[in-house]
Amino acid sequence: MSQTDTPTTRYSLQDLLRVMERLRDPDGGCPWDLKQNFKSIVPSTLEECYELADAIERNDLAHIADELGDVLFQVVFYSQLGAEQGAFDFERVVDGLVQKLVRRHPHVFANGDIEAKVRQILSSAEVKAAWEEIKQTERDGKAQGGVLADVPVALPALPRAQKLQKRAANIGFDWVDLEAVVSNLEGELVELRHALDSGNADHIADEFGDVLFSAVNLGRHLELDSEAALRRANMKFEKRFAHMEMAASKTGQCVRDLSIDQLESLWRAAKQSE
Repeated sequence: MSQTDTPTTRYSLQDLLRVMERLRDPDGGCPWDLKQNFKSIVPSTLEECYELADAIERNDLAHIADELGDVLFQVVFYSQLGAEQGAFDFERVVDGLVQKLVRRHPHVFANGDIEAKVRQILSSAEVKAAWEEIKQTERDGKAQGGVLADVPVALPALPRAQKLQKRAANIGFDWVDLEAVVSNLEGELVELRHALDSGNADHIADEFGDVLFSAVNLGRHLELDSEAALRRANMKFEKRFAHMEMAASKTGQCVRDLSIDQLESLWRAAKQSE
């Protein structure tokens, strides 16, 4: 886009790709961008994804658009690095994605044709079963035949636990009903109490992990996303604690100086205010 373009002209995807090339150009590019590699920008990628999730949680539509742009920039950055190494480029990323989506949705794209429609309507359960079968075929093709083989180790622990459980459940390794899941969680809490009595730090850590894993399993059976549920609980805690601080300040006090009984009283009042 030239300087003579009207203000209403919008930049395109090609403009974005060109901006990325310029940022990485050894002749006049950005010193910071030139120093980066695949590993160094991973923290930024994770941060941008969490910021997008936060904007979605707050239903902040304007910021959702901004954060989507930041996430897209991460994809473009990785693609530029791949192109510089002769490994892949943005077009290869797009081509691979489209191939995968078409391959995994035979109930939408007849004979692998993007425009060809399938007239037979499948149920959600049938689509889910077919999806898992296709993904397993893909894993077999990558010599990742194990049921849990391609669950990323780098995933945050809560969603990874959920994904592991879901994958195991797909082959029938699951609790038969919700009551059994609740009973299992209660049993894990009992085992944690025994570990606490033992005073063995490793044992306590193991049992505490089992409690968390079982809680995630309960969330899965309730069709809840554990990560989203915990973020919701975090926000609720922050809101109540802010209410406590405000209530204390109105009486000329600071929460840091209050007794546990006073703090508990403020906490109850914060809950009641909701």
